Amino acid sequence: MTRTPTRILTLFACAVLLLAGCSGGGDGADDGRITLRFQSLAWQDESVKANRELVREWNAGHPDVRVEYVQGSWDSVHDQLLTSFEGGEAPDIIHDASDDLADFAYGGYLADLTGLLPARLTSDIPERSWETVTFGDGVYGVPFLQEPRVLIANATLLKESGLRIPTPEHPWTWPEFRQVTKELSGDGTYGVAWPLKEPVSATLNLSLSTGGQLFHRGADGKVTVRFETGDQVVPRTVHDQVDTDHSASPTTLGSGGSDTLPGFFAGKYAMVPLGFSYRQQIEQQAPEGFDWQVLPAPAGADGLAQGVSPQTLSIAEDSPHKKEAAAFVDFLLQPDNMVRLALGDWMLPTGEQALKDPALHTDEHGWATGAALAEHLRSAPAQSVRGYAEWKDKVATPALQEYYSGAIGMDELRHRLEEDGNLVLARYQR
Repeated sequence: MTRTPTRILTLFACAVLLLAGCSGGGDGADDGRITLRFQSLAWQDESVKANRELVREWNAGHPDVRVEYVQGSWDSVHDQLLTSFEGGEAPDIIHDASDDLADFAYGGYLADLTGLLPARLTSDIPERSWETVTFGDGVYGVPFLQEPRVLIANATLLKESGLRIPTPEHPWTWPEFRQVTKELSGDGTYGVAWPLKEPVSATLNLSLSTGGQLFHRGADGKVTVRFETGDQVVPRTVHDQVDTDHSASPTTLGSGGSDTLPGFFAGKYAMVPLGFSYRQQIEQQAPEGFDWQVLPAPAGADGLAQGVSPQTLSIAEDSPHKKEAAAFVDFLLQPDNMVRLALGDWMLPTGEQALKDPALHTDEHGWATGAALAEHLRSAPAQSVRGYAEWKDKVATPALQEYYSGAIGMDELRHRLEEDGNLVLARYQR
């Protein structure tokens, strides 16, 4: 019998709050000041520091629009965002990656930024980067940080071998890379260690250099999987290095990038293909006197082309203050600030003005090599494919893992990626 009085009291309390002008979810406080919630996924100390400093600087200069820093995590961001969207509690400004945006964009959870962003920002970031956040006719994020995959090499072993050192101007070809890893193998050392615990992204993105595309969109807008000659060069190279040449470690195929570093430092692997940002871990963890260098990934028929999924900043569709949120994004991505964020994450900025900064063109830690690769970065093949996450988890990941380990051959890999994969994608394209 106490439920009715309790309900009345609750309704009365809500009415009082409404009359007082108080509300949550990024609305203004009772003093009229707007509060925006910015969820950042920065996790390295330098990156967290840079993000927090920029929030403080914004707040100092914008007393009427306060930004609240919220710490998120890459490990759980997709599920956490989905829950917050469905519960009406999403942050106003959302840090994520472009390959995670498609379902949120098509689901109506993210604001279309067309017309919200200043011309300075839209013109500073090249079209190839905007393609990573364009879904249908809308733009659902601002791509601001990116990283190519590079080869991190034991410089001492490389110099002692007498082999040609590749540069962005004169990279190794994929056949040459295979031969190099054979020559660097022996005496307890593998020429390369492929950390392929999550093999799909690495395989697809590197395959752009060999003309791979994998996903083909028809005139009706539907996507089909075709595993063609260009798509097969990279997986075949890895397979042959492991199974035929024995120049690649079979034990690292199920490892993450960080898992390979102890063996790399111990001289067990001459090279490890890693994301550009791994340089920070290497610099922090390498034993004293360990000499390492950054080399471009091998080139194919399409040169050094490589797929990327940049880090992004989006605005929630439910945010009542999209204009103010866009102003904060613009502030955060001013050229000097974008450089600070890039240096904090050991990544490359997408902005052309920021990319010119001298700090990103030094030989130290391979910054210059990475900056030279920026113009070759393209939208990852799976960027706008609905159903990609399920295709990746249920079809592509187990199929590639079995192929790389030698459990299945190329014909079976093709069958599973195409036949099984198209059955999955078809459910999202009806």
